[in-house]
Amino acid sequence: MMRRRQFITLLGGAAVAWPLAARAQQPAMPVIGYLHSASSEAYASMISAFNDGLKETGYVQGLNVAIEFRWAEGHVERLPALADDLVRRRISVLATGGGASSALAAKQVAAAIPIVFVTGLDPIESHLVESLNRPGGNLTGITFFTVELGPKRLSLLHELAPHARTVAVLVDSRNLGGGSKGGLGAVQNAARALGQTIQVLDASTSKEIDEAFNAIARMRADGLFVVSSPLFTNSRHQIVALANHNRIPAIYPLREYVFAGGLMSYGASFVDAYRQSGVYTGRILKGTKPSDLPIQQPTKFELLINLNTAKSFGVEVPPTLLARADEVIE
Repeated sequence: MMRRRQFITLLGGAAVAWPLAARAQQPAMPVIGYLHSASSEAYASMISAFNDGLKETGYVQGLNVAIEFRWAEGHVERLPALADDLVRRRISVLATGGGASSALAAKQVAAAIPIVFVTGLDPIESHLVESLNRPGGNLTGITFFTVELGPKRLSLLHELAPHARTVAVLVDSRNLGGGSKGGLGAVQNAARALGQTIQVLDASTSKEIDEAFNAIARMRADGLFVVSSPLFTNSRHQIVALANHNRIPAIYPLREYVFAGGLMSYGASFVDAYRQSGVYTGRILKGTKPSDLPIQQPTKFELLINLNTAKSFGVEVPPTLLARADEVIE
């Protein structure tokens, strides 16, 4: 009887051990590393869109995929260390946002990990990929070529404020890659054709943004042109408040500025770019190689006008401009 009881006990122990062993052999949940140059609060809607893109491919954060976030909070010098920390976590894919600086930091330390980026700069001139159709290597992503739209934005500002002769151009030099420098040159050429003079003001911190607006007030600029930058998107409420306080007609690169009270914006959908990056990240988790995913480019550009802000400035928006607006805030 003793031998029989021992045999049953051993069987019972094995019955417990087998399911445990089976569970231990199940594949671990994949982990996405997410690197961004700005702050989580300012980009909450974009990260929500990224998660929407993941869901389109069957991945839900916390259910069948985990995401490790690293935010530089506007301090781009932190990006290399943050990227290195993510790589040490044995992530499956590294997604980046907040411009080329995040993607370049990831590229330097993650040569063997697929990278999906979102950037407003030309990814070829920024040395991220070799080609738009065939990226090559371990990087792919989304670009909305916001810098190349500079001349169009300036012409829209000219329509809104035709008497503006001096236009202040706000740039973040830390975010200037080859593509953005070329874009700034195109804005200068467009300004000359319109009979305007531009004054370029550099701001790479919140304090420098304040100082730039003090300079704008001193020079009595007639208009403001804000170049796309993760720092500026992060600080959009500060920039819009200063522009409105100075009652200076301004055009911004993204719709998010207009919803913060800005006068006018023209550009591709920022939120949709992040959604597409989520789709690409999900496809890579399913086995697609980054080199087989062409760089996605925008197909639609949006003009937004805030009539409330225009009225507070005493600016009369031309009917022809209103007719072309995709959205008007009243």
